[in-house]
Amino acid sequence: MLKRYNRLLVATHVIADFFAAAAAFILAYLLRFESPITEFVPVTKGTPPLLRYAVIASALGVLVVLAFHLQGLYRLRRGRTRVDDFFGVLVGSFVAGVLGLTGTLYIQAYHLSDALKAEGFLEISRTAWVFFLALNVLFTYTSREVVRDLLRRRWRAGIGLRRVLIVGSGDLGRMVADRLLEHSELGFRLIGFADDRAAATDTIGYRGLPILGSIPQVPEICSQEQIDEIYVALPTEEHVKLLGVVEYASREFLNIHVVPDLLQFLALRARLEDLDGLPIIRINDVPLRGFNSVCKRAVDMAISLAVVVVGLIPGLIIAFMIKRSSPGPVFYRQARMGLDGRGFTVYKFRSMPVDAEDVTGPIWARDDDPRATPIGRWLRRHDVDELPQFWNVLRGDMSIVGPRPERPFFVEQFKHRIPQYMLRHKVKAGITGWAQVNGWRGNTSLEKRIEYDLYYIENWSLSLDFKIMWLTLFRGFHRAA
Repeated sequence: MLKRYNRLLVATHVIADFFAAAAAFILAYLLRFESPITEFVPVTKGTPPLLRYAVIASALGVLVVLAFHLQGLYRLRRGRTRVDDFFGVLVGSFVAGVLGLTGTLYIQAYHLSDALKAEGFLEISRTAWVFFLALNVLFTYTSREVVRDLLRRRWRAGIGLRRVLIVGSGDLGRMVADRLLEHSELGFRLIGFADDRAAATDTIGYRGLPILGSIPQVPEICSQEQIDEIYVALPTEEHVKLLGVVEYASREFLNIHVVPDLLQFLALRARLEDLDGLPIIRINDVPLRGFNSVCKRAVDMAISLAVVVVGLIPGLIIAFMIKRSSPGPVFYRQARMGLDGRGFTVYKFRSMPVDAEDVTGPIWARDDDPRATPIGRWLRRHDVDELPQFWNVLRGDMSIVGPRPERPFFVEQFKHRIPQYMLRHKVKAGITGWAQVNGWRGNTSLEKRIEYDLYYIENWSLSLDFKIMWLTLFRGFHRAA
């Protein structure tokens, strides 16, 4: 039932996004060729027929849906905010626009006859593409807000709500309650818990949800409370009680969901796979694979190349200042651990004397490190010493966004002390990351840093990457001010 409701919600968004994109492209045509804007941006190649743009609008609708899917906009996600939705819509619209523009240029160059080329059959106004991007962001984001509001009004009116009982009020049951409460758009109303251990001593339950009785009382509870859905979230040692609940639910045509007790193993997303009819749970799956990794790599290459080219002259000035401040090389090379635990050499502008660690050995670096040179303190304060790492990104050792790479010396200590620490190496290390933009950098809690790193890995999307880049620029400049 959960999958059915999620599919209904996704189908609603897909249809709305398709028609919003098509409408945005048609309106972009009207603004470009049939509005007073032509007085300021004259039409020089004639006005194409509307039907041509209408055909392309349908293809763009499909591309927008595909791009939004790649951004994870059709997937349930904890803590998704309106800002996250906006960035997802913005990046998805941009990706769809780039794909559409590239596709029309490719078809025009290689698959059109000379007569159609001369007619300009697939020549789309660049101004129209800009209008499309702005309008599509506006339309699709607005449509999502409208859908969200309509569903919220529907559920508040009690229309179509499914009444849910959770069997088990421990950590697992409370996690189920958190997820269902956070996703009210699914149309579930939590009624309470059934639990043997808590029923005799605790009737308050969790987050205002009562303990309605023990597990043997589930039939009476379901009948009295008119339960539609049962979620069984029992610890491993109580799984023998599951059989009676499943038998009752099957007899009374109630939908039942069993939540596996794998919390001690799960740090990233789990996925159900099929092995010739045998269900297999794949633990710690990550979304950054296949086509997603290709998209991320393309963005890394484009931005890094631009930074390296633009930063060439400033980099030469910084190199001159470093050479004047203390003897030694301009760049500092250090071993770090990256994707799948493989080592690589990270590059930074040198901010300390060459022999700085001869006495102290490997220690945590700080912005106010007394070992830093005067120019080194400025470089660290403004994070300019990290700029050579864009060369690491071009080489493929790192990504622009990801968990910060750590030195093997510290990794050997942390992996035995901090649970799930090594899972951060499931993706490439980054110049900036979700933990850093949320304040967990430098000499701060490692546990919180790992928590934010794992959230990023589990919830990766291009829009999240762009959001982190934006926050890095904004908060970096703000801190430097």
